[in-house]
Amino acid sequence: MKVSVIVPVYCLEKYVGACIESLISQQTDFEFEVIALDDASSDSSPYILDGLSARDARLRVLRNPRNLGLAGTMTRLLEEAAGDYIAYVDGDDLAFPGKLEALADHLDEHRHCAIAYHEAEVFHEGGGKPSYVYSRDHYNAQYIPQSATLEHLVRYGCFMNASAIMLRRHARLRDTVDAACRILLDYPFQILNTGFLHGTLDKVERVLGAYRLHGESFGGQTKGSATRRLQVLVDQERACDHAARFGVSAKVIAEGKAHHRFAAALYFLKLEQFALFERLIADASLGGIFFDERHRFAWSNRRDGARVLGELYGTAP
Repeated sequence: MKVSVIVPVYCLEKYVGACIESLISQQTDFEFEVIALDDASSDSSPYILDGLSARDARLRVLRNPRNLGLAGTMTRLLEEAAGDYIAYVDGDDLAFPGKLEALADHLDEHRHCAIAYHEAEVFHEGGGKPSYVYSRDHYNAQYIPQSATLEHLVRYGCFMNASAIMLRRHARLRDTVDAACRILLDYPFQILNTGFLHGTLDKVERVLGAYRLHGESFGGQTKGSATRRLQVLVDQERACDHAARFGVSAKVIAEGKAHHRFAAALYFLKLEQFALFERLIADASLGGIFFDERHRFAWSNRRDGARVLGELYGTAP
């Protein structure tokens, strides 16, 4: 088996059919499987999956007897996957024609590459034109080369869409799911896989998928929830710490943490939650580390959030 596509599913009856259809309709010159694992959904997701598997033997449907959460579901999916290469796709996202072929071809041709990823459109539930393109429009895109390293991932955060990656099989797959991260699992997953594989993260310059934003998506749940956004920061810093075991320096890890705190501070700044902004931006410069001049300006004026908001985002105080 050349490629396994793993798809976690939990209460996605509105979206999972389109997701799976977009995967099993892929045209390739190699054998692939799609493994969808339902995490004890209470809606009709399992029945939708069963109907699709009856039509296409490449789709294997599994069910957790009880809800395990995303970490437990990802771990079981990795244990079930038989492919030399493994692609991850969230059950509410979409694959475009040519996705599996393009990523597998890149891994075939570039033995130094640990993870290949493609560009992805970002769109809101309800249709309309895509809001933006994920990696090209990432706020750190200017710092990310086509062939990036583990250090880039630590310093600049998760610059690839979770559903856009394909990685090589290796002996430590089961150790790449950090169940201690309560919300954010894709970032530690990418750091750990890149580290164990000792390779690069390469971008395939084609739009080969779509990331769906809706009320129950990761972004939708996090938006407006201060508690959830602060937990994401805790998970991000924990993910950065994993890089030390692969030889990434303490300096680079500290720079990564400073960047994540800066990004979280800006999140609360845009919501005009100035007390949280001030707290996080103060912590974001420990050791005198500044991500860029915006960071330095925000830290210097941390007690005047309205001014920082106006300067950085053109919003009148």
